[in-house]
Amino acid sequence: MAPKENFTKEEWTLLLESPMIAGMAITAADPSGLWGLLKESFAGGSALSRAITGTDTNALVKAVVTDFSTAEGRVAARDGLKAKFAGSQPADLKKKSIESLRQVSALLDTKAPGDAPAFKTWLQQISQSTAEAATEGGGLFGLGGVQVSDAEKATLTEISTALGT
Repeated sequence: MAPKENFTKEEWTLLLESPMIAGMAITAADPSGLWGLLKESFAGGSALSRAITGTDTNALVKAVVTDFSTAEGRVAARDGLKAKFAGSQPADLKKKSIESLRQVSALLDTKAPGDAPAFKTWLQQISQSTAEAATEGGGLFGLGGVQVSDAEKATLTEISTALGT
């Protein structure tokens, strides 16, 4: 595993932000109201919980999640996200999220090539579970909607391309 010390503070913050960014791209692609937003947010949080307790979790993923579980890690990620996405509209959020995931991919390929495939797959899984978390479209409570909208499917493809997965 590439240790935290191999990364600059800014690079490590980008890695800390990346699970949230992977989910944000999907949420921004097809906003689904308050209930959908809560479900999609919960999907990302669940991925973090599974990663920290998983026995087969990649070491770099576990290091990022462990650091994120500290107050300092959460503040770094929150402040980084605020700076990156301040004043953005949903379309801008998606575009900036995809670009950030491209940066994560390049960073991993350069500084952690042994961990890159597992980390990228983890981010792709977060995006997929976020997309599947809430029914899109339809009427009251999403009845009659679809599990993954066309906009979310297209964004999943963009994320996969950005990550090189």
